[in-house]
Amino acid sequence: MGGCFSKPKPVEVKIEVVLPEKERAKEEMSPNGKASPLVYKVNGTARHYHLEEHPITINPYQNVKDVVEASVCHVKDLENGQMREVDLGCGKALLIKENGDYYAMGHKCPHYGAPLVKGVLSKGRVRCPWHGACFSIGTGDIEDFPGLDSLPKFQVKIEKEKVYIRASKQALLTQRRTKVMAKCISLSNYNISSTNVLIIGAGAAGLVCAETLRQEGFSDRIVMCTMDRHLPYDRPKLSKSMDSHLDQITLRPKEFFRTNDIEVLTETQVAAVDTKNKTAVFKDGFKMDYNKLLIATGNTPKALSCKGKEVENVFNIRTPEDANRVVKLASSKNAVIVGASFLGMEVAAYLTEKAHSVSVVELEEVPFMKFFGEKVGQALMKMFENNRVKFYMQTEVSELREQEGKLKEVVLKSGKVLRADVCVIGIGASPATGFLKQSGINMDSKGFIVVNKMMQTNTPGVFAAGDAVMFPLALRNNKKVNIPHWQMAHMHGHGEGFDDVVFQGDLDELKFVAFYTKNEEVIAVASMNYDPIVSKVAEVMASGRVIRKRDVECHTRRQTWSPLRSLGSCKHLTHYHAVYAEPEPAKAGEEAMAAW
Repeated sequence: MGGCFSKPKPVEVKIEVVLPEKERAKEEMSPNGKASPLVYKVNGTARHYHLEEHPITINPYQNVKDVVEASVCHVKDLENGQMREVDLGCGKALLIKENGDYYAMGHKCPHYGAPLVKGVLSKGRVRCPWHGACFSIGTGDIEDFPGLDSLPKFQVKIEKEKVYIRASKQALLTQRRTKVMAKCISLSNYNISSTNVLIIGAGAAGLVCAETLRQEGFSDRIVMCTMDRHLPYDRPKLSKSMDSHLDQITLRPKEFFRTNDIEVLTETQVAAVDTKNKTAVFKDGFKMDYNKLLIATGNTPKALSCKGKEVENVFNIRTPEDANRVVKLASSKNAVIVGASFLGMEVAAYLTEKAHSVSVVELEEVPFMKFFGEKVGQALMKMFENNRVKFYMQTEVSELREQEGKLKEVVLKSGKVLRADVCVIGIGASPATGFLKQSGINMDSKGFIVVNKMMQTNTPGVFAAGDAVMFPLALRNNKKVNIPHWQMAHMHGHGEGFDDVVFQGDLDELKFVAFYTKNEEVIAVASMNYDPIVSKVAEVMASGRVIRKRDVECHTRRQTWSPLRSLGSCKHLTHYHAVYAEPEPAKAGEEAMAAW
């Protein structure tokens, strides 16, 4: 897991970070095989596919009313290697000068809206200061995740020593650009029970796979299926903004899937996979043949095994409905969070100003002990305690007591009894791969799917990605690793355990950078209120340079670090995140950059 924290008030912890339609009569396809919705029934359950013609792509500069042109600065106002946020009157752009050339693009990261001017410019790309997404300054294309969209690219010209930018007003408003996608051209031979690509799971990994196929020109049928009620949404936001409406966290609108011929089956569970016959068997009895299969089912939250575990008002945060319900139940009431995980701490942070009391129960001595070490854990724990969160460490839940069927108290093994109107469980998760036990697909003893550097399983035509896989990390001698993290699901990368931490800054003031080392080499960096230093370190690592512990210790004593000086000075932001970078991003399983 990985992420970032904002210092309260209010406390906020960021981790860096379709309802089924009513039954209707079956409609016949139109002669061209593209226009009409399709429906099939299995055991009385209706399933719908929506297939439409693609709209014609319009040149953003063809519509004169949508174009704005403005002088934004003098040529001498910007030096090589500098960035500036400029205002065109109806929106802002990021102006960049590198090697004597000027570039203009969107100024906000499409992921969570970070100001890119506070990021890092290096070798033709800009790295986001928050979560490390990278964008080409030449094209605006996203080259390193997280995030789905690229940046709009604007025209730049020089006249009489002045820099002019010509831009689409709509692009200035949206600050994002979706890459061009191929059309599905195989619908004339449409078979409802057969697809070229079947994707089981509709999280980050599944959606990125579907979009990438279309972006790379794949023009055959793609079907995604998910047990969820909704189209793909940003699940990490459930614990960051718990009372968000679905439309605020949906990754793509319904029209996106229709336009790009990506079919999504909601509330659909695959019960088994017959790899010999290349068939997925659904729980309701329906069968679908596939040519290629991607398994991206993610994980399943672990449940408590104590007495009273079935009592009402005990939640794993998995859906928007879960998050919304927890906020409602916790309002002016008593909330208990079991597990000082990233999810648990985010929930605690969000509820501090809403609940009457917030208590956290954890087995470890301090939160995030395994991820960030004791000192960082203590600093963060103190921050939470200063915001009324009570910690009960090195203990477990022995019983959940109810009154009239609803949660009333949480009893700890230490003997302490906590008043509780709602309880959130965040004690870890297991890979959601039980349905593959008889498939012949290779899994380890914990249920993780084993893949090679191309994300292939041992079975031809079957791939896997996301939280449910163990993949080889090339930079660490192909060691098999698993990281349940949003960014890893996009591209797969890893920072393994550390044996020492070198600090710069002030932990008590919550303004610091921590260099995590193993075998005298820096393998990861975490920071709080020190952005964009982590992005700068990522750029240093991406260049192939090895950062040694002795170098960090030497320059830390002088409160500076020479490899970063060429990348610009640090800027202060109330933001915390950790990152590990490898050389040359982009290829899943081989080269990547991922946050814890």
